[in-house]
Amino acid sequence: MAGQALSLPRILLSGDAALTVEFSSKIDPEANRRVLALDRAIAEHGLNGVRETVPTYRSLLVHYDPVVTDYDNIRQRLLELAERPAPEIPPGRRWRIPVVYGGEYGIDLEDVARAHDMTPDDVVRRHTEGDYCVVMLGFMPGWAYLTGLDPLLATPRRQNPRTFTPAGTISIGGVQAGVQCLAAPSGWHLLGRTPARTYDIQRQPIFMLEPADMVNFYAIPENEFADMNRAAEAGELVAEQVK
Repeated sequence: MAGQALSLPRILLSGDAALTVEFSSKIDPEANRRVLALDRAIAEHGLNGVRETVPTYRSLLVHYDPVVTDYDNIRQRLLELAERPAPEIPPGRRWRIPVVYGGEYGIDLEDVARAHDMTPDDVVRRHTEGDYCVVMLGFMPGWAYLTGLDPLLATPRRQNPRTFTPAGTISIGGVQAGVQCLAAPSGWHLLGRTPARTYDIQRQPIFMLEPADMVNFYAIPENEFADMNRAAEAGELVAEQVK
């Protein structure tokens, strides 16, 4: 997009002290790149009155202090930053996340394999060969949405979502992959579970993954899960950060 005119985003009211900068109406890699670029530009320029920014696939939620600034001012400043050509966003940190696949840890693995005329081992191989990028955190603390799923594994979400899925679930939904930290409802397909905590309020950093981080999964045997899980409960990251 460098050197090309950029379409201006839509600015949407989000309550009386926040607004949403929307770059697209659909999930799009270029829109996400512009979201992350604007998020970084706000941090670098230190926009007066901005309290918090929340990047998503296609938009950026901006919370501001109405005592310090107002909607018209913050809107104009955001449009000025958004008009600038979005730089290439360098990859963030790279993580290797351990996963126990199948059985009670991944109760949908065999169903996903059957749906694609594969064996469970084929699904695990394709899932662990994927090179994933964290595009956003959302739904609940530590829930990481990932791009990079092998298209041959893309699976429509469940028609009947579950009211409970375990903490640490590694799942897929449509063309997306995900890492779930806390127990929660889900309509995604459960391939496995990781002992790693992507969110731990007692740990620094509280959030393990951030947008633009890269992720690879690797399979571990079931008998290693308990020890790694205890280490994670004690505050260890467990996942490996690749230098």
